[in-house]
Amino acid sequence: MTNPVPAEKRVRAACPHDCPDTCAMEITVADGRAVKIRGAADMPFTNGALCTKVAHYLERVYSEQRILHPMKRVGRKGEGRFERISWDEALDTIADRFRTIAADDPRAILPYSYAGTMGLVQGESLDRRFFHRLGASHLDRTICASAGALGWRATVGASIGTDPEAVVDARLILIWGGNPVVSNLHGWRYLQEAKRRGAKLVCIDPRRSETAARCDVHLAPWPGTDGALALAMMQVLIAEDLLDHDYIAHHTEGFDALAERVRDFTPEWAAPLTGLAADVIRALAREYGTQSPTLIRLNYGLNRCAGGGMAVRNIACLPALTGAWRHAAGGALLSTSGNYPIDGEALGRPDLYPRHEGRSPRTVNMSFIGEALLEARDPPIRALYVYNANPVAVAPDSNRVKAGFAREDLFCVVHELFQTDTADYADIVLPATSQLEHRDIHASYGHLNVVANAPAIAPLGEARPNTEVFRLLAARMGFTEPALFESDEDIAAAAFRSSDSRAMGLTAERLETHGWARLNLAQPFVPFANGGFRTPSGRCEFRSALLARRGLDPLPAWHPPAESPVSNPALAARFPLALITPPARNFLNSSFANLARFRDELGGPVLQIHPDDAAGRGLASGDRVRIHNDRGEFHARAVVTTDARPGVVVSPSIWWQKFSGDGNNANAVTASTATDMGGGPIFYDCLVEVAKA
Repeated sequence: MTNPVPAEKRVRAACPHDCPDTCAMEITVADGRAVKIRGAADMPFTNGALCTKVAHYLERVYSEQRILHPMKRVGRKGEGRFERISWDEALDTIADRFRTIAADDPRAILPYSYAGTMGLVQGESLDRRFFHRLGASHLDRTICASAGALGWRATVGASIGTDPEAVVDARLILIWGGNPVVSNLHGWRYLQEAKRRGAKLVCIDPRRSETAARCDVHLAPWPGTDGALALAMMQVLIAEDLLDHDYIAHHTEGFDALAERVRDFTPEWAAPLTGLAADVIRALAREYGTQSPTLIRLNYGLNRCAGGGMAVRNIACLPALTGAWRHAAGGALLSTSGNYPIDGEALGRPDLYPRHEGRSPRTVNMSFIGEALLEARDPPIRALYVYNANPVAVAPDSNRVKAGFAREDLFCVVHELFQTDTADYADIVLPATSQLEHRDIHASYGHLNVVANAPAIAPLGEARPNTEVFRLLAARMGFTEPALFESDEDIAAAAFRSSDSRAMGLTAERLETHGWARLNLAQPFVPFANGGFRTPSGRCEFRSALLARRGLDPLPAWHPPAESPVSNPALAARFPLALITPPARNFLNSSFANLARFRDELGGPVLQIHPDDAAGRGLASGDRVRIHNDRGEFHARAVVTTDARPGVVVSPSIWWQKFSGDGNNANAVTASTATDMGGGPIFYDCLVEVAKA
């Protein structure tokens, strides 16, 4: 007798990771086990394809490394030694500690999360409600994009830009501060199509990235000087009258002040700052001013420097000067997230905060969690609940971060799929579900579709989703507000403002059966062809009312790097090389960095170094090198290559410290210094020295 063939079903899903592509997926399930994962062929942006990481997602779901039951610490913090406990013991322990601390001051409790999942249900709903009701400190989630987002908002008004699917008709495309071959693979498909149709692609990046190698031109400015390059381009456009005067007159604010501001920011001024020749800068500006349509596809890499917010703002001014916004394939794109009518107040319920108790809310910047844990007072942080994040690996100045997490008087809970670097410091570890084991709904910052995620399989072991854990904790704490016990289905159904025309058609029924739906926007979407910017004036603001209200320079300006030979020559005399740490192709932030398939392919941390810099230090490819400054050090294998420009070294990241070879990663040397606006970190503004280990 033959065994019956297992019955199969296909479940619609969404990739949860911090990537602009937010792929629609299909999961094939047989006898309760996921057996196949693929990109949804009927979703135009996904187009049936997944990146290498997510194509192997089932290895992540069924990994032997999964945490499958609650645990409590039995060793010293950082050792990662735990013993199994029940959910009841774990929840009672957490509730008892939170209750005791909250009796003194609930602001001594801090949630810590970011984009481990980008879902609105598992990432931005009951967690926010629970900690609001508790009266805990708020977390300022700055670690990726806050500086650039504010610079863009000050100029354009919202995170809105060119329709990513319309770029195929552009004639000149500047890929600025991004590496879409690695971090926006499906968007890269449209850029490639533009190239096939005759577009010229120019990549602006301090290193010759995978994307730069596929572009027509690569320009490699010194890290942190993108703002100077944009100012010099504006100077040429205005001085040589390569302008759309009609667009400027009807749809911009502050042009005369801008023209006066940039008068002296010539290519000759920018050349020694950027390391680019003045004639190269001038030629780029002239080409930008005479081609049409022109598109700038910028990304958040360039906002991780001291002047990162102003750099994005300066670049955002360029399309309005030339009228590039008139064209569907023109303008600029940083993020599409501002198109989504997300009901943030309904999701997070800030009204639950107990203001009647007379305490003002306190906000802690996540990027500087090391300082917060070591130095915060009134009150000091006594408890930390970490989920959707791995701060010991990803936060800057990691030696201070580890010192903060190592405090024996700090009660730390980590809800995770794997025993991360951060989990090693936890008092209680809770097992989390993967994307295949819970419900969610997703916006995107790289296209214009909502993507739904239905649970495909039952949770493995004793894993539970974020929402369920916060419902259980709310009950343990004695909270009674109905909002703390709402179902995932009801949260997903209310995630978008139904009264907003952009949400028309986004019904729960349609998303459940179809898996995705485009926002109710014109196709192609040409957001600023006739003005309509989301700024206070309704115009592209060369002079920003928002920045003026905040006491910042309202006009485009030059904000130098914190650490460079020009801005800090004394420091550069000791540490002459600029380090940047862009994403490794096989990792996504620190996700996937624990899986052998991806670690083995990369072969351990590497440092790309230019032959001239290597020769002066007696280094050859394959040498183990020590990268260091006053903040710390880490080790890597040298790769001598002209892909790194002279004076700049590159270490693709982020490696978990426990898999790095020496217990440190690149964040041992990055600085706890804030950007010019938005409170972001300056990961790519970092001077080091390199020596043979």
